[in-house]
Amino acid sequence: ENINMPNQLMLVDSIRVVKMMFTFTGLVAFFCVVPASANNNGLALTPPLGWRSWNLFGHDVNQSLIENIMDGMVKRTRRDHLGQPTSLCDLGYCDVGLDDNWQDCNHPSAAPHMNYHDKEGNPIVDLILFPDLKRMTDHAHALNLTAGWYGNNCICEDRCETEEECQLQMKGDVKAFVKYNFDSWKLDGCGGENDLVFFNSMIMEMADRPIVVENCHWGNPKYDPDNTLPPALGCPYNFYRTSGDIRPSYESIMSNLATVEKYHSRNQSYPGCWAYPDMLQIGIENALTPEETRSHFGSWAIVSSPLILSHDVNDDVVTDQIWGVISNREVLAVNQAYAGDSGGVYEKEKSYRYFSKPIDGGRKVAVLLMNTGRSKNILMAKFDDIPGLSCDVDKCAYHVRDIWNHKNLGVFETLWSVSVESHDAAFVMVDLVQKKDVGIAANS
Repeated sequence: ENINMPNQLMLVDSIRVVKMMFTFTGLVAFFCVVPASANNNGLALTPPLGWRSWNLFGHDVNQSLIENIMDGMVKRTRRDHLGQPTSLCDLGYCDVGLDDNWQDCNHPSAAPHMNYHDKEGNPIVDLILFPDLKRMTDHAHALNLTAGWYGNNCICEDRCETEEECQLQMKGDVKAFVKYNFDSWKLDGCGGENDLVFFNSMIMEMADRPIVVENCHWGNPKYDPDNTLPPALGCPYNFYRTSGDIRPSYESIMSNLATVEKYHSRNQSYPGCWAYPDMLQIGIENALTPEETRSHFGSWAIVSSPLILSHDVNDDVVTDQIWGVISNREVLAVNQAYAGDSGGVYEKEKSYRYFSKPIDGGRKVAVLLMNTGRSKNILMAKFDDIPGLSCDVDKCAYHVRDIWNHKNLGVFETLWSVSVESHDAAFVMVDLVQKKDVGIAANS
């Protein structure tokens, strides 16, 4: 039993239109229900997948480093669980984003009280670190990747003081974005450019194609998603930060993960407007155990978070350690599916959290059982407690599949339990089946 990976949105530079790409083979197609209140640029109908530079390079970044990462994203030097040579982009991770420190801070031609914008609002690029940004995006497009940029600056902040000044800088940034031919945009919270309605309108006016926009506001948005408003006002971006910056520790991961729940409970994470608890810390500083790595990736996947890698994709030791997790097509399929509910916690205590996400109109439900305690624990999925699993108990049973290990575990009537190590998580798909179809006598 294999699960289809839904199509991954990607911008293809050569023909300048949005296409649906990266179709994976399998037996089950997931439904994607698109609400009318999402950003109306038609992008990010499934959670975006990609890579960004900050967690790995911080401010020690340059054009050569980013181009080398791009090369690594398309190398087919590893195989998926079916034995097929597979690159990260084959799995959907096709956007490579440059984060902070492309700016030439404290440039002499900067406008008064500014650091990297001139009097006309144009951003000033550090040409020593990034001699040719257009060449860099051309390199991405030649590899069938997309290239992401970054606005505002947390290293040398430009805080425009009037609406006129801020709009001048936003126009300058968007003109540069178009000139350098980027495809996606992360707008950070450091600086004065936070009018996302105006910013999004400038992108739609100046660019010759739709642009994926990340609202990186550290969990304190000026524009909280509001699905009662028209899309251009209610969600003028495609995904948005629900938290402060993530750190490479289990405690930080769990803290950031918890911030998604508010938005899930309000149904404010949906196609074109996804809640996002920050980049993945998988493979960073060797800080996470294998168990914590699974919990981190599995929990981001089941709550429909964008999955943005940040490790050194050209470090074979690191990539080999995490490959089985980040290349798991069944887990990625759960992340990319949407049936009206982005997924979230349905039960929690001090030592565990249980997550669920409906799949295929409710006939399937993905379930993540996370052991947050300090010792091994028996975790239990009681089928009656799982949202979306509704059936006459006299007639129905439940087929359970381990999607970490691609194994069918059998058919169960009331519950499924498993022993889980500290900070690890079991990840299963639960299917409703008729007892008569699996040889179980129906209750009278």
